[in-house]
Amino acid sequence: MLIVTTEYVAGKEIVESLGVVKGEMVQSKHVGKDFLAGMKNIVGGELKSYTKMISESRKIATDRMIEEAKKLGADAIVGVRYGSSGVMQGAAEVIAYGTAVKLK
Repeated sequence: MLIVTTEYVAGKEIVESLGVVKGEMVQSKHVGKDFLAGMKNIVGGELKSYTKMISESRKIATDRMIEEAKKLGADAIVGVRYGSSGVMQGAAEVIAYGTAVKLK
């Protein structure tokens, strides 16, 4: 599946727009790791456990978006965007969305 952030695919013609596809993921961290991340927040530096959590969530959200596009018979997803938000302390939501298209 071709995934692009642009509204077109270079060298290809979009012949049909199949609709918006999305994938979502809400993930939380273990309370012990959350405590250690809080301690790191006091002294500064990267919160590696949260970086890993967001990265894993983004991959899962992308995979779910791709699966939805495949069900529609898409060749590509254009205009792909990502969003994230905290839903509670130690948990984050990641969403991936774009437009599923058929290419010529």
